Amino acid sequence: MASYIDAGSIVAAAAGLPLWEAYLGLGSTAVGMLTAFSSNAISAAIGALIGGRLGDRFGRKRVYAWDLLVFAFGIVWIVCAVNLPMLFIGYVIVGLAVGADLPTSLALVAEFAPSRARGRLIGVTQVAWSLGPMVTLLLAFALAPLGLLGVRIVFAHLFVVAVVTWYLRRGMVESARWQQARQAAVDSGNPLAAGRLRDVFTGRNLRALVFTGGLYALWNTVAGTNGAFLPYILQRTGDVDQATSVGVQAFNYLLTMLAVALVFMPMADGSRRRPLFAFGAVLQIAAFACFAFLPIGVGVAIANVALFGIGAAFAGESFYKLWSQEMFPTMLRATAQGITFAFARIVLGIWSFLVPLMIVSSFGLAGMSMIMMGMLVLFAVLGLVGMPDSAGRSLHALDQKPYTSDTAERVDPGSDIKGAE
Repeated sequence: MASYIDAGSIVAAAAGLPLWEAYLGLGSTAVGMLTAFSSNAISAAIGALIGGRLGDRFGRKRVYAWDLLVFAFGIVWIVCAVNLPMLFIGYVIVGLAVGADLPTSLALVAEFAPSRARGRLIGVTQVAWSLGPMVTLLLAFALAPLGLLGVRIVFAHLFVVAVVTWYLRRGMVESARWQQARQAAVDSGNPLAAGRLRDVFTGRNLRALVFTGGLYALWNTVAGTNGAFLPYILQRTGDVDQATSVGVQAFNYLLTMLAVALVFMPMADGSRRRPLFAFGAVLQIAAFACFAFLPIGVGVAIANVALFGIGAAFAGESFYKLWSQEMFPTMLRATAQGITFAFARIVLGIWSFLVPLMIVSSFGLAGMSMIMMGMLVLFAVLGLVGMPDSAGRSLHALDQKPYTSDTAERVDPGSDIKGAE
């Protein structure tokens, strides 16, 4: 559900951006600022840094038990916004809450997952990440005749989802793996030793940080541009109406959700990660070649979202989430993911500030798409070169023996933590 509300809030903001722009009389600078500080970028980055660190220091449950109430509070500001300051405050609060929730929630999923199903269950979170935008966009499509009121209703649905999820989470328990790692640190006489922040920046943790952070920053900049700006791009450069632009974007998330469920999840825990990743990367590069070399319109937009939607399922956030759990020890898992998530979202925030300016300049959509193609090429090279051989191995085994040992085909027996793996 953290993934549902994260992506849902990003896309709700994207679907409403042209309407907020007209209602508040915003210029391209204000549009870029809103997107840069939304849950798509900088505010989520700050929240991830804080939430990830707190999740390792004090437990996953203490973070995810309360952050959705903060999210709901921010949504109320957006629903009631009548000026730019109110809208900006709402975007920032929502981003902080979403950022804090994701590292701890994903760590919890991985720490409860059996080693043979870790990729499959992380894939479930990615299905939710696609379902959130799809539901949000379908609502926006259906409510398009209502104009800005329809956008307010779309955000209100996220408020309801957040409150219901918060209520359901009250009965969840703390990660058994985190509890054991914490107890081992206490027994050693130095409770903080196992989770020292400086340990993230040394040895194999540093290598993993550079790999996952670089990988996610490259991919997320491209995906975040599509997620936050596609309706805006289609309406500004392709003369596509609000309802059609929202419908095209919903098609993107439908394809991603189906591809994750039908292909990524069955393959994620075996030896076929490399060809899956390579194929997905090629599809995504081709997606932005459409924008770079073809005249923008509904047909080209559909080609872009089809290629990118399927490619992102095979080589995108799913692998980043999975490798972020496998490459870091338990007491640094959420901290490390908070750092890499924050880095990627800050990069996206800076980029988002420039996107509206590039679109209206002589540089245009074609030039911007060429840059994004270059990002995806680097993403593909980094992923294929640095891919860890961690499939099928328990988190306990990965803690004891680095992920570069053995092969992806090896499957370890169960964990020594009953109920955790």
